[in-house]
Amino acid sequence: MSVAADEPILIWGAGAIGGTLGAYWARAGVPVLLVDIVPEHVAACRTSGLAIEGPVDTFTQVVPAVTPDALTGTYRRIVLAVKAHATEAALVRLSPHLAPDGYVLSAQNGLNELAISAGVGAARTMGCFVNFGADWLGPGRILFGNRAAVVVGEIDGTVRERTRAMHALLQRFEPDAVLTDNIWGYLWGKLAYGAMLFATALTNDSMADNFAAPDRFAVFDRLGREVMLVAAARGIAPVGFNGFDPGAFAPQASAAQSRASIAALAEFNRHTAKTHSGIWRDLAVRRRKTEVDPQIGIIARLGAEAGVDTPAIRALVDLIHDVEEGRLTQSADTMQHLIDTCTSASAVAPRS
Repeated sequence: MSVAADEPILIWGAGAIGGTLGAYWARAGVPVLLVDIVPEHVAACRTSGLAIEGPVDTFTQVVPAVTPDALTGTYRRIVLAVKAHATEAALVRLSPHLAPDGYVLSAQNGLNELAISAGVGAARTMGCFVNFGADWLGPGRILFGNRAAVVVGEIDGTVRERTRAMHALLQRFEPDAVLTDNIWGYLWGKLAYGAMLFATALTNDSMADNFAAPDRFAVFDRLGREVMLVAAARGIAPVGFNGFDPGAFAPQASAAQSRASIAALAEFNRHTAKTHSGIWRDLAVRRRKTEVDPQIGIIARLGAEAGVDTPAIRALVDLIHDVEEGRLTQSADTMQHLIDTCTSASAVAPRS
């Protein structure tokens, strides 16, 4: 797919991920148009500019931006960067703006490529894995906390002209961005890590302190192993990144292997200005629902279809719902409920 140099990339969702990508691309001279539902954020981006703050970089970039109802025209490259549970609603609104020979790239957490391909077609869907740390602080402000893995690949495992072109664009943001023929492997690796991050959000401790807590090892170990079991049942070979080693949570892996990977995650997360996950921020700061159902709940559903039980995943989803709805607080006591599930007799213990 050949794209004219002045044809803009449409970024649907200008929050932590979409806004950071858009600001970097615009600063590099890449035409970008942001779409966001927050009018104040849209106004700031296109007038005073989108401010990127934090230890990685500090700059302000004016970026063209509109609200969805003001968007016109069609686009061949659309980056979808909304929360996972907003995917279907966003697809309804963006589909009329997707060119017949265009594609939607999912810069989200979870397996949203499944929903996107169902909505616009597999041929018009591209996969993407992002792990860099960022938070939306308010209209026109994003914290860029740390660099981390960025990966792009087609969902059918091929590598096309358009995939290479998107990889080159992502390298303008992250020079070490990876072009892969196994994007599902990266996405399933992120699902395991993502499940662990949801668990850290049950307390007010930092991600690093959660991973380093000895009594919480059983939680992270069990969650990782359940996701790996479901991935194996679906014929997926998960890929590691930024300290996360999927092989450390395989059925045959020892407790020592998973401890080493969890310790690496603690170390990785000690060196970022983003001390808590976006999940924690949704619960503690923004007081809104998280992505738990489309990002983590889907693992339990896919596991059930494959005959794999996931008691820890199911318990985690229920606990996040309890926090969302005010029945429980983010505390050590709430984490203890998950520890109890993961150390019960029904849980599969790692090999010694």
